[in-house]
Amino acid sequence: MASTTVNVVRWTALLSGVFYGISHRRTLQKAHDAEKEHHAIHEREHLIAQAKEAWKRKQESSKDGVVTDPEDPRFDLEKLVAKWESDS
Repeated sequence: MASTTVNVVRWTALLSGVFYGISHRRTLQKAHDAEKEHHAIHEREHLIAQAKEAWKRKQESSKDGVVTDPEDPRFDLEKLVAKWESDS
């Protein structure tokens, strides 16, 4: 049978390890949450930049009056071919 001093040391070591594990997990979780938020912010910025670029291209293509989307009811193949020939 172990003495009371050994039992106290064992329980102290066990409780110290448990509290260390809890505090370490909190630290790791906080770092992970910060990285996740950072990634989400940059992803949104990237999507906004893509949307602005797509809008800019759409505005530039609409200036010459030629619709390049074949699903659009205003699509005219002859105008599109004429535009391509003039660009070349």
